[in-house]
Amino acid sequence: MSRVHQHIYIEWRGGTCRVKWWSGDYHENGRKRYESKGGFTDEEAAVQHGRDQLYEIRHGTHVSNRDGATLMTDWLDDWLNSTELAATTERSYRSIINKHIRPYFDRKTVAQIDVIAYRSFRKYIQKALPGSSGNAMMLLGMILDDAVPRLMATSPVERSTRRGKYKKVKRRERKRDMSIEDIEQLALNAEVVFGYAGYVFIWTMAMTGMRPAELYGLTREYCYPNWPASDPRVDPDEADRYEEEALRYGASEGRMPAIRVERQVQFGGGKLDFFPPKYLSFRTLVIPPFLADMLEKLLASHDLTWVFPSLQGRSLGAASFDTIYWKPISKGADARVAGPGISAAQVRPAIEKIEAFAGKRKYLMRHGHKAWLDEDGHSRFAVESRMGHEVPGVEGTYSSVTKEMERAIMASLQGRWERFRGAQRS
Repeated sequence: MSRVHQHIYIEWRGGTCRVKWWSGDYHENGRKRYESKGGFTDEEAAVQHGRDQLYEIRHGTHVSNRDGATLMTDWLDDWLNSTELAATTERSYRSIINKHIRPYFDRKTVAQIDVIAYRSFRKYIQKALPGSSGNAMMLLGMILDDAVPRLMATSPVERSTRRGKYKKVKRRERKRDMSIEDIEQLALNAEVVFGYAGYVFIWTMAMTGMRPAELYGLTREYCYPNWPASDPRVDPDEADRYEEEALRYGASEGRMPAIRVERQVQFGGGKLDFFPPKYLSFRTLVIPPFLADMLEKLLASHDLTWVFPSLQGRSLGAASFDTIYWKPISKGADARVAGPGISAAQVRPAIEKIEAFAGKRKYLMRHGHKAWLDEDGHSRFAVESRMGHEVPGVEGTYSSVTKEMERAIMASLQGRWERFRGAQRS
């Protein structure tokens, strides 16, 4: 074996030569750890390969033979175990990884996933998950980006390219204007399905824009008229907020009725549990007086933990809400009459179909709430804060939601209700 450089050695065996170079690491006994590559028939090409490896080592872009041999399946486990995720996000990521990414790249090393392999997976996932392939590609992109530079020299992820066949940008979901008449009918339908809690549930979503899981997880202590007097005050660092809210919100004269969004319910570890709201969007939502009256009446009608209990008295998060509740509420249903297999408790009248919501997501009520606020000309910062969104830039840094902004929101929502009721009476 001949040395051609301080850290490069050449060795001929038969008709080919092998190049060895120092990896920059040491064995436990203190000896230098070398890497090698064989199969060269030209010594100059072998030496150049060794020099290229030393260059990458000096500039921090080198992938060692050992790291380059890491299987994608092993890297997926390491990536998941090292990434801190919300419970719902982790469940979604694990599902995509185990159903699609892991089997597709089975027995491949991370270093073998080049731009061609990346594009091939994209074609596969667009057929396998036509409605959410973008989420899978985003996840794969994060996984491969984090593998650089230890397991692969560069990431094959393509983010802004115009190569290949032109594809029109996916059209946004077509939405109808949300009418207050439709909300009232949805609420009446919900009352047929699961009582007065259903009626108030629909109006609360339409008038607050709360996310479904936040409504499912709303408990008495965070709801008007109990809150903020009933707030558990579990965080000593929030003492100033607690005192300010006690003076600003509540059932006393001069204070604003409000709901506190402090958590949501999701399944984690095989059971329904509390988690922080999405994007840690803790917030206080003032509500119009008519909704405050409804919530007060609802809480007086039962003594359960959940503001909107299911038919079994549990959180709606534990029920198959879309199938059992939302489907008949939005699509309508035939009457149930007493007979074989139908108990007296299950008897109910026919439910009217709501064209604007039939076959659509209940989440559109949240979208409609924002549209109502935009129509009424409220501050962009106040609207985005109410929706639980971060406002970027200088606006987000310097703006705040004032009492007058909140009173204006209450007044405009109450005005919609009063105009609707007035039209019904006339």
